[in-house]
Amino acid sequence: MVRTSTGETPTEVEIPSLRIIQEAELSDAEWVQSRYEQLALIDGKRMSVVCLGQLYQNRMARAFNKRIRPRQFTPGHLVLKRIFPHQDEAKGKFSPNWQGPYMVPRVLIGEALILAEMDGEIWPKPINDAV
Repeated sequence: MVRTSTGETPTEVEIPSLRIIQEAELSDAEWVQSRYEQLALIDGKRMSVVCLGQLYQNRMARAFNKRIRPRQFTPGHLVLKRIFPHQDEAKGKFSPNWQGPYMVPRVLIGEALILAEMDGEIWPKPINDAV
């Protein structure tokens, strides 16, 4: 096999050009048949890559979900709200990571929660991340 100075296989060797075909003296029918086989191999390789990608995604999701503990919240539960670093409540390195406790007066579709403070004041926006 011919290699270039960069170590890659030239394109003409992988996908024959008209000059290579004329040198090999293939008939049109033979060329069409070989081209069809090459395209079938490409489709097979593409399918195997898609399958491997799906297997990789499933493996990564399984590894991630292994550490997740699903929680079911019902109205009346007390929860803590996490303070993320990008929020205004995050004051510095030694500030608390949690706010609360808050009461859950309502659970929305998709497990979003409406929170209420202990004095009964209900937050206007639902929240997704409560523990």
